[in-house]
Amino acid sequence: MPTRSCPDRALSRGRLAGPRLLLAALVALTAIAFRQTHRGSDPTVLLDRHPQGIMGTTCLLAVLVPAGETARGQAALDAAETELRALEARLSTYLEASEISRLNRAGAHEPVPLSAASLDILRAARDAALETEGAFDTTCRPLLLLWREAARLGRLPSEDERARALAQVGWTHFQLGETGARKSLAEAQQDLGGLGKGYAVDRAVEALQTAGIRSGLAQLGGDTRVFGPGPAGGDWVVQIRHPFREGTCGRLRLRDAAVCTSGNYRRFVEIGGRHFSHIVDPRSGQPMDRTPSVTIIATRCMTADVWATALSVLGPDGLEERCRRAGIHALLVVGEPGHAQLYRSSGIARFLEDAMPALEP
Repeated sequence: MPTRSCPDRALSRGRLAGPRLLLAALVALTAIAFRQTHRGSDPTVLLDRHPQGIMGTTCLLAVLVPAGETARGQAALDAAETELRALEARLSTYLEASEISRLNRAGAHEPVPLSAASLDILRAARDAALETEGAFDTTCRPLLLLWREAARLGRLPSEDERARALAQVGWTHFQLGETGARKSLAEAQQDLGGLGKGYAVDRAVEALQTAGIRSGLAQLGGDTRVFGPGPAGGDWVVQIRHPFREGTCGRLRLRDAAVCTSGNYRRFVEIGGRHFSHIVDPRSGQPMDRTPSVTIIATRCMTADVWATALSVLGPDGLEERCRRAGIHALLVVGEPGHAQLYRSSGIARFLEDAMPALEP
């Protein structure tokens, strides 16, 4: 959904990526309560929209506007939804006509014209590979395809198959220019699922703010960014899904921040009755199951998206220093049900509404 982490978070139409944060239902309930309680006394109202069919997952857009400016609020929601749909048309690997699909089908050294948006996200992805010390790389698509095919056949990939896929991974196979890109290896491919939703959320927020909205929210499949005060002038509240069972294991209070959670509890492939994580480490070509849940808070949603995947591979070693350098806050669940440990960066405590409960299975 990495040069060294492969998230299979589908930037797709028609395939539902499992939700990672329980924000949509919470905000919907908050919006109803807010309207019922404050409509007669408070001049601010919350408008929300749930666009369908965007990137194959759930979507929520919400704005807080003065009661007399609902038309402007609806226009802002229109602009944000239009931006999301335009980005999907360019970036989805599940749409054959998208620019990224054309790049993936291109032969070696064939120039592929790209829009400014596609080049922007590809450059961001290349930078992310460097910033995460190789723990994130969108050129991992050959490995993702390998594991999907293995699940279809019901057998693990062979050593030779993994070696061939690994040889097709890496930014050395891609050259980005001013108006397009080309590949030195025909088999090299991109999968933007690990940061595409976060990038799109950031663009949706920018569309809302450009339209004059001072407080709102954008969410795609759990990748969430809020700005300004939430309903009733407070923070926006996000619940973190429990990694081992239904329900939640914590609540975050946010304002002018983004949050993403990556986990193997909803997205996996099954081979021989065993579940394998959708996040693959390109250093070995093997799925990563050691860290079943990573929650990241950052200023921008794309940053949170990238590091949620990267730390799923890197684990808790050096966590505090990595968070300091990246300007993020992290909460990691490491281990198996009944034997899991919780790791957190020092800065995340101020966002937690209360202490995290025990992670019982």
